[in-house]
Amino acid sequence: MTSHKAVTLGLAGTGRIGTSHAETLENFPNVANVIVADADPERARATATKLDLEFAPDLDALFAADLDGLIITTATDSHPELILRAVDAGLPVFCEKPVAADIEGTLAVLDHLQNTTVPVQIGFQRRFDAGYRAARAAITSGSLGWLHTLRATTLDPTPPPAAYIPHSGGIFRDCGVHDFDIIRWVTGQEIVSVYATGTNQGAPIFTESGDVDTAAVLLHLDNETLATVSLTRYNGAGYDVRLEALGSTANAIVGLDDRSPLTSVEPDYIHSTFPAYPGFMDRFRTAYTEELSAFISVITNNLQNPCTPTDALEAFYVAEACELSRREGRAVEITEVRR
Repeated sequence: MTSHKAVTLGLAGTGRIGTSHAETLENFPNVANVIVADADPERARATATKLDLEFAPDLDALFAADLDGLIITTATDSHPELILRAVDAGLPVFCEKPVAADIEGTLAVLDHLQNTTVPVQIGFQRRFDAGYRAARAAITSGSLGWLHTLRATTLDPTPPPAAYIPHSGGIFRDCGVHDFDIIRWVTGQEIVSVYATGTNQGAPIFTESGDVDTAAVLLHLDNETLATVSLTRYNGAGYDVRLEALGSTANAIVGLDDRSPLTSVEPDYIHSTFPAYPGFMDRFRTAYTEELSAFISVITNNLQNPCTPTDALEAFYVAEACELSRREGRAVEITEVRR
């Protein structure tokens, strides 16, 4: 049965992404109330005061409220406990990626979810971006012919804070996982093998953490399409996230617009005067809004879950295979890391 009632949502985690979600939700006509909580009560209180929202002093108080759903934007290591606590209370969940810090933790959550029909939507916002949706439609329709190559980029202009790097999971799990998910989603194909490599020329914290600041990945899809993924933390020209879908008869390119941080050195090229996107929050602002709108529709039984924990697991497998490939200097089949 569908429903059009206004919902009350709990939001756990009032960092940058959580606060942004709260700002978005308070403008939704079908959201009656947003109650915020955080491991740091004063941070949650400050967010609640700033946005004129309700404040819960801790997570117990948040769960004790009369909620219709829970949004989780807390630290990764808290995701499994919060997801399962919400599901066991019958609360639909929206959780920023990842489901858990590792594959074993993700599988434990999935095992628990087999016993419930409560939806858990994972935050891969690119699925809600108009460009990626148009590319998916073009591929699905066959208007590109058969795909021979996909080229994806996630090039950050500056690295995250140094304290974040040792706990990030590495560039493939933290950053590249978005590309792995969207490649699966736009093509409808599975990634069967990877070859990944990486380098460090920036801050020593990457090397000290066993990570890299720049990486390249070659992916083999199960329909013989090849894909490349380029990642870096140091793209000083600006935030550059694109996907090129190249087919036998046509192509579709996502993220190529007046704000793309690309500099042509051709003499007659007319350069854009628009600034590059400074980061993911600006580049995907509309997609984040659409993603949360979809979650409201999931709660009210008007939409099937558009991004399940199983989807997140599949992208995580690819990231895990990439890390193994980088460390061992060889191609890795996804079956090698699948549990």
